Amino acid sequence: MRPQMMNSQQLSRSGTDKAAPVWVDKQIQLALKKPLDVRFYGRHRVGAVSPLVVHFHGGAFAGGSLDGGSCVARLLADAGAVVMSLDYPLAPAHPFPAAVETGYAALLWAWKARQKLAGQGAPLFIAGEEAGGNLAAAVSLVARDRQEPALAGQILLSPMLDPCLATASLRDAEAGPVGCVWADGWHHYLPRLEDASHPYAAPGAALRLTGLPPTLLVTAQDDPLRDETLEYAERLRAAGLVARHAVLPVVTGWPCSYLQPASHEAAWAPAVQQLFTEFFASTPALQAGHTHSSSIS
Repeated sequence: MRPQMMNSQQLSRSGTDKAAPVWVDKQIQLALKKPLDVRFYGRHRVGAVSPLVVHFHGGAFAGGSLDGGSCVARLLADAGAVVMSLDYPLAPAHPFPAAVETGYAALLWAWKARQKLAGQGAPLFIAGEEAGGNLAAAVSLVARDRQEPALAGQILLSPMLDPCLATASLRDAEAGPVGCVWADGWHHYLPRLEDASHPYAAPGAALRLTGLPPTLLVTAQDDPLRDETLEYAERLRAAGLVARHAVLPVVTGWPCSYLQPASHEAAWAPAVQQLFTEFFASTPALQAGHTHSSSIS
């Protein structure tokens, strides 16, 4: 079935009224009870090819929004991508696996619409920060297991991968299984104890990682989620996969700071954008051509 877009609304513009919008809000029709709100960033020029990224915002599973996810989404777009950020269903009203299944349905929609969105043969990526990093990793596993669509890569920033909350970096931040935003988020997302062992719920504990696409993992020295990010990178490499990681040495305030839209201009933002640019450039589909951009239509 041909993808359908509904109820387009331009919300934010840079410069004069004739300038291209920073983002465009739309609704897409999936096999759900109601359309899914999404926000598009980036530009695509007819006849060119750009990376297409399906993006999940953070918020510890029970919070966050398209506005809160705009920092990372804009950095992805500034790195040359067309980005579709998802307003996925939140816990506790929608516990696991609602957000994963919604995310996978949106990924299939983007795959079918990729020529219009980003150009003929556009490589498809998935990305997310904090809880969104969990969902991006989980949906990558789903895509592998269901054998579609083909992903060019996944980008995970401070992903929440381990519900045990027992890493040294979390302890150093005085965070743990009681009384912190991540503990509460996991509790809302996984109300049934048995779900904590499901690989789509906790990708950090997944036993089978083969077949996943190249991965970029980004964390920071002061990031409470640093250790589980690096552990996942090591596990991916041990499975024979391409996994690049970066630990920003500067004070970042992650993951809370990039849940603020103004962080798009933070001191650490250029380094993150450069990591995205280099990762996209390593994609075989883009190495033979150029990444271009034009306004969203």
